[in-house]
Amino acid sequence: MNQPLIQTVELKKYYKVKAGELHAVDDVNLSIQESQTLGVVGESGCGKTTLGRTILRLVPATSGQILFRGENILEYSGKQMHEMRRNMQIIFQDPYSSINPRMTVYNIIAEPIRSSGTRLEKQNMDKRVRKLMDTVGLASRLIKAYPHELDGGRRQRIGVARALALNPKFIVCDEPVSSLDVSIQAQILNLLMDLQDEYGLTYMFITHDLSVVKHISDNIAVMYLGECVEHGPKDQIFANQLHPYSQALLSAIPVPSLAARSRKPYLIKGEVSSPINPKPGCRFAPRCPHVKPICTQGELELKEVTPNHFVRCTLYGSEKP
Repeated sequence: MNQPLIQTVELKKYYKVKAGELHAVDDVNLSIQESQTLGVVGESGCGKTTLGRTILRLVPATSGQILFRGENILEYSGKQMHEMRRNMQIIFQDPYSSINPRMTVYNIIAEPIRSSGTRLEKQNMDKRVRKLMDTVGLASRLIKAYPHELDGGRRQRIGVARALALNPKFIVCDEPVSSLDVSIQAQILNLLMDLQDEYGLTYMFITHDLSVVKHISDNIAVMYLGECVEHGPKDQIFANQLHPYSQALLSAIPVPSLAARSRKPYLIKGEVSSPINPKPGCRFAPRCPHVKPICTQGELELKEVTPNHFVRCTLYGSEKP
């Protein structure tokens, strides 16, 4: 297999709070091949967004490595990281608060080009901005419009255009469709997939919507309280979830069928444990129906149960189930 475009090695991000250390991201090992999409799923507060922002160095990592084509960018200086920003961008979740309400569409899209130090004559800048608007499906008549004059779908297209302005290789999509209507969600998702095909983009797609992640991802990572509890190819994750938490997540997907009305959902019981100074062992143990004493006796490692399908669970030993 080729060298991954993005790889994390034992990546950790802790926050100091009054009660101790909050483990927002803990010992995460992931890799994303070029021109592929890694979907990151989990409930609110599991560390998805923090993981994405840590990989981009928008927040400092506590320890570990972040490799871009084999080079650890955590060792980069501020100047080196400024250059790396051309290759790594983000599409934020909220199209209402992530763009400057006092700037026109033109200036919002042109801003990253100017900030990068690229100097373009006004005529060339105009051509570049208009081309980006056309790429993401924004009418040129909106070039002097302000964000408050546009709907959510158009605002998110501005966010996509801004992320594309420097021709990046890797984009973190932080729940980019969660605040949009369903019909607009489909448009933005199809746009992202078309752009990936055209420009060979690599995505980390963060979401809590499993139907969305199934549509766009090649591989899926399931997060729970800062840890990656399962990851593997999309088809394997949806056909055969190994971790009890993954099973509960996927059983919650509505099935548009009368025959599915008799299906019993996999209900999770118990309280979510605290991510502050977590106890050793499985963090899902207080809610797991299969919990055993061994689950709380030491740190668990991701095990490869089937080819490229990893799980952090004591139900699976070194042999295939």
